[in-house]
Amino acid sequence: MEIDIVIKNAKNNDQKAFNYLLDLYWDDVYGFQLKRTQNENDAEDITIQTFSKAFDRIETFKEEYTFKTWLITISKNIHIDLLRKEKNSISQVILKNNREVYDILDESPSPEDKLITEQHLAKLLRDIKKLKPHYQEIINLRYFQELSYKEISEELKEPINNVKVKLLRAKKLLAEIIKKT
Repeated sequence: MEIDIVIKNAKNNDQKAFNYLLDLYWDDVYGFQLKRTQNENDAEDITIQTFSKAFDRIETFKEEYTFKTWLITISKNIHIDLLRKEKNSISQVILKNNREVYDILDESPSPEDKLITEQHLAKLLRDIKKLKPHYQEIINLRYFQELSYKEISEELKEPINNVKVKLLRAKKLLAEIIKKT
């Protein structure tokens, strides 16, 4: 299949075109990130974010560029942003009396956070119901039934990469619904 036609179909929101692009370029983007991060989980997370961002903004892709290069550039920028966030929020090295002291940010939920989470669960469930049924299903399988990506892939009879991107898209759509209410 001609890549230009696939991209055009993707711009018209054709799910098969998205799947084709994901299958075609997954290994390239993942391999690129694996070399950069040297961590399989981080490489996978960044790759998922890359495809999600690319698919959300596919209409901005210009045909005079190579699609693979465009994806790699998005991936590189996501990685750089994550490194900046890590540098700014996770830990700071403080020198005291010529010794390094690490100031680690405690991100565990407080009792107040837990109470708020419980109170908002009912609202969250109402917001999830506003999603399309296939997005509701994937969120349910991942977060309420706590299935792994592999188990969800088997349950839905879809490739694992599609499950990951679909879950990421579902989370983005849910976040937009939550922001509106």
